Amino acid sequence: MLPQKNRLSKKKDFDKVFKKGKSSFDGLLGVKMLKNEQEFTRFGIIVSSKVSKKAVIRNKIKRRIRNIIAKNYNSGTNAKDVVIISLPKISGKKYNEIEKSLGAHFKKLKI
Repeated sequence: MLPQKNRLSKKKDFDKVFKKGKSSFDGLLGVKMLKNEQEFTRFGIIVSSKVSKKAVIRNKIKRRIRNIIAKNYNSGTNAKDVVIISLPKISGKKYNEIEKSLGAHFKKLKI
């Protein structure tokens, strides 16, 4: 689980990342990143109802993404705001495929 300080929660922060951030997309996920003025990196996860109408499935996807971030992300000196957007094709995918996709995005955006 991500600590509270590493979560992106305010709408204005999300809007700022969407407006000015760099992006990377594939069939499963989209990642937008923007450097911030904080001392730590913050993550926001978006899983819309287009992915699934069932909240159970959307929450499962969020938990998987949070777990991947907590397990694989090492906090460096560069503080960033990162928004992860799940696309509709993610609903049937396994943990390994999500992890591989997210890793590729992090490498591309140098997170």
